[in-house]
Amino acid sequence: MLKATLERIRQKHRTTRYPAEPASLPELFRGYPQLDPARCPPGCTCCTEACPVAAIYHANGLAVDLGKCLFCPECERACPTGAVRFTADEKLATSEREDLVVREGEERRLAHDLGKELVSLYGRSFKLREVSAGGCNACEADTNVLSTVGYDLGRFGIQFVASPRHADGMFVTGPVTENMRIALLKTWEAIPGPKVLIAAGACAIDGGPFHGHHEVHDGVDTFLPVDLYIPGCPPHPLTILDGLLRLLGRR
Repeated sequence: MLKATLERIRQKHRTTRYPAEPASLPELFRGYPQLDPARCPPGCTCCTEACPVAAIYHANGLAVDLGKCLFCPECERACPTGAVRFTADEKLATSEREDLVVREGEERRLAHDLGKELVSLYGRSFKLREVSAGGCNACEADTNVLSTVGYDLGRFGIQFVASPRHADGMFVTGPVTENMRIALLKTWEAIPGPKVLIAAGACAIDGGPFHGHHEVHDGVDTFLPVDLYIPGCPPHPLTILDGLLRLLGRR
């Protein structure tokens, strides 16, 4: 007991102070993109050709669909003029699918809360059942990190639970493979209402790199209405946390 106490004193406070303090992110972190179409040479398509999932495109200007984006640096590397750049801004979650499309000069719309009644219901105790619908385990791993001492998700009253009967909502990762479709729908049916649906990661939002495959359903909103979209491949734990707090009116 004495050794454990001394070790805790040596380690000091290990839980991040986010969101009370700014996020501490690694140097290579890629967050919200910054676009400058004025720098694009006429007819240049370097960035769109480099993107492996067609997340960046030209349509009345340059646009990036964060729902598809894998946050790889290929478009940024391919652009000869710096028209595409990823910032260190971790705030990415939205309430509407169309708000994940970023265009230069357009108003940025982040996730909004569930409304006064549901915020009152879930604001202090929010339980989620996670379903990995064919994911590679990257989104699942970064989600699990939130329950460790470094982030301590429980201090916000948010917890992942083992049974859908005990949950207030479903947290989905993975592209929804055909093998997981029925399990996903049955889990949703088992959660008592009112309930919330969260799609985390490019796969759960749009199928990710598996988009269009005959065994994949290209995301959970193919079947069910989504309340919160958290983009990334995988989304950083602080991106997930920011989205959850916005959903509960805590940001």
